[in-house]
Amino acid sequence: MWTVTIPNVSLPSGDEMPMVGVGTWDLEGETVRESVRAALDAGYTHVDTAEGYMNEAEIGETLAEYDRDDLFLTSKVLPKNLGYESVLRACRDSLDRLDTDYLDLYLIHWPNPAISLRETMDAMARLHEEGLVRNVGVSNFSAYQLSAANHVSDVPVAVNQIEFHPWLQRPDLVDYCRESETVVEAAAPLARTEIFGDETVQELAEKHGRSPAQVVLRWAVERDVVVVPKSSSPAHVRENADLFDWELDEADRERLDDADRDAPVYDHPARDWSSDVYGISQ
Repeated sequence: MWTVTIPNVSLPSGDEMPMVGVGTWDLEGETVRESVRAALDAGYTHVDTAEGYMNEAEIGETLAEYDRDDLFLTSKVLPKNLGYESVLRACRDSLDRLDTDYLDLYLIHWPNPAISLRETMDAMARLHEEGLVRNVGVSNFSAYQLSAANHVSDVPVAVNQIEFHPWLQRPDLVDYCRESETVVEAAAPLARTEIFGDETVQELAEKHGRSPAQVVLRWAVERDVVVVPKSSSPAHVRENADLFDWELDEADRERLDDADRDAPVYDHPARDWSSDVYGISQ
């Protein structure tokens, strides 16, 4: 069976995080089981989920077929659950559904300005102290929000998982993450497939004999950005990790660098605060 060796990036704790993981947003039932199984059989060891994805139980059933010590498992707490006791409860519920004793990385899925960030980070620190969470991070945080988290956190904020792809490169945020030794992880690294139609991406895919997805993912990992692409197709899951025996040349990278249009596919400036994700009542 074809397998790939995926390099790692070091977290502040000294733990190693694989540069490519399998994303599971919007996958459920047998589809998510097949996607995760295809990834692990192909050599992935990094799985990314969240309580809000509603698929932790299916992922837990699949992970039971593999050696937990070989895996890097991430989950996330919903913003409506960022109160101190709610964070503790949400994490333990995720651990139960995933059938594991610990998470390698636990992220605040979205910031919630209605709940004290200090309260949330205190709960994350307790989970870390109890060994339930090995590394703490955030997701969809601006530089301003990440700075505040760093200021009040008793443990290093290891990762900021953000929307990042050639159409949304966020240089100021990425620079602050680097300065604060926070690993940048790309959510929606393929712009939810919208970027496949980009003319530059298509031309570079043809030039290298690669898929558009591989071109975009290779560009990200060459910038030391961790990627967690998701696909319902096992073939595409395997293809998305085949990034490390070829490279883009400088001209290719410059063309993709020039594709930035500050265009998010999901992380828009405004939020629907009334949605169940946030749980902020009027």
